[in-house]
Amino acid sequence: MTRLRKKAFIALFLFTLFIFGTMMGLRTLKPSDGFSDLAPGMGEFVGERGGDRRRPVSNDMVVSPGQPHLASDTKVVFTKSDRDYSIFYDVQIFYYLWYGNPQMDGKYIHWEHVLVPHWDPKIAASHAKGRHTPPEDIASSFYPELGPYSSRDPTVLESHMSQIEAAAAGVLVLSWYPPGIADNHGEPCEDLVPAVMDAAHRHSIKVAFHIQPYKGRTDLSMYDNIKYIIDKYGNHGAFYRFRSTTGRILPLFYVYDSYLTPPDAWAELLHPAGAHTLRGTPYDGVFLALVVEERHKHDILAGGFDGMYTYFASNGFSFGSSHQNWKAVKDFCDGNNLLFVPSAGPGYVDTAVRPWNNHNTRNRVNGRYYETSLQAALSVRPEIVTITSFNEWHEGTQIEKAVPRKTVTRLYLDYQPHRSDLYLELTRKWAEHFNKEKDKWLM
Repeated sequence: MTRLRKKAFIALFLFTLFIFGTMMGLRTLKPSDGFSDLAPGMGEFVGERGGDRRRPVSNDMVVSPGQPHLASDTKVVFTKSDRDYSIFYDVQIFYYLWYGNPQMDGKYIHWEHVLVPHWDPKIAASHAKGRHTPPEDIASSFYPELGPYSSRDPTVLESHMSQIEAAAAGVLVLSWYPPGIADNHGEPCEDLVPAVMDAAHRHSIKVAFHIQPYKGRTDLSMYDNIKYIIDKYGNHGAFYRFRSTTGRILPLFYVYDSYLTPPDAWAELLHPAGAHTLRGTPYDGVFLALVVEERHKHDILAGGFDGMYTYFASNGFSFGSSHQNWKAVKDFCDGNNLLFVPSAGPGYVDTAVRPWNNHNTRNRVNGRYYETSLQAALSVRPEIVTITSFNEWHEGTQIEKAVPRKTVTRLYLDYQPHRSDLYLELTRKWAEHFNKEKDKWLM
C-alpha cells in the first residue's frame, strides 16, 4: 500500500510539473508566434480603420531596376546589394524646369535673373539694379554642384531624379505653364514635360502638376489646362493620382496664387453645380489652393477646393507659412473635410534676386531649421508633406546638391561643414520617420 501511494505521489508530481511547464511555455509566446495582444475582434477593427484613411496611391506601379520586394499605395521599397531603401508618395517636392544655359539653349535662362526692384521707389533707389552674369555670377546665394545647368540636359534630369530618389520623396510637383507661356523671366518649357515624366518613371517617382498664375489665368482657362494635362499625360506611368475621401483615385493638382481668382469663379469649376464643373467628369481631380492669409481658408472652402498647402519656406513670412498657425489650419481643414498639406523648407534667402528682402531670410543653421520645419509639419499629422523645394535656387530653398564657390565678385553660401547631400539625407531621415509615425496614428 505504501508503495502504491509513493507511485501515485510521483505521478501527481510529474503531472503537476508538466502542467506548470506548459503554462510557462505559453506565457513566453509572442504575438508573432500566433497569439495576439488584441482583445477578440480588435484585429478586424484595426484593419477597418486602416482602410478608412485617405492615402495616396500610385497607378501603374512600374519600378526602376533594383527589384523592389514590396509595393504599397504609399511607398516602393527597393533592394540593393547592401540595403533596402524606400521612396514615399506622401512626401512631395516642388520642382522647377525653367533653367537654361548656352550649351543647351543658346543662352542662360533664369541664372541671369534680373534684380527685382522694390515697389517703393525710395527703397528701390538704395539697392542694386541690373541682372546677373553667369557662370561666375548667378541668381542664387548658393552654387549648384551641377553648375548653372539646363533643364533640357538629359544628364541633369537623370541626376535630379537620382537625388530625389535618394531623398525618398516619391512625388515631384512640377511647376507648370501652358504651352507657349512662361514666367516673366523665362522661356516656355512645357515641351520638356515628357522628358521629366520619362526620367521620373525610370526611378518610380510620380509627377503632379503645380499650375502657375500665368497672365490671363481664369476658371475657364483652367478647365482647358486640366483637360490638356490629363489628355496628354494621364496615361503615363509617372502621372500621380491620389485616393480621395470617397475612394476615387484622382489626379492631384496644386494651384499657386489661387487667391488671385475670386472664390465664386473657382466655384464654377470646382463645385458640382458649377457652370463648367470638373466634378464627376473624366477631368475631375483633387485640387489644392495656396493659403497665404487667414481669410484664404474660407475663400478656399467657398471656391470648392479639396484642400490647401502653404508653400513658403520662410517661417513667419505669412499666416500660412507660420508654423505656429498650422494646427489651427489643420483643425479648420479637418472640420470641413479638406486636406491640409504643410510645406517644410531648409531655409530661405532670396536677396540674390530681391536685394531688399533680407528681413525674410531664414538661416539654415546647418540643417536645424529644416528639421524644425519638418517636425512642425509632422506635429499636425498631415496626409502629405511637401518640401519647398528641390531646386528653387533664386529663393535659396533648394535641397539639391550645392558646393562652396568663391569668385572675384561673389562668395556663395554652402552646406559646409556637411557634404553636398546633407539635405537629401535629412529629407530621407524625416520621410522614413513620417511614415513610421503615420502607422502609429492609426493604432
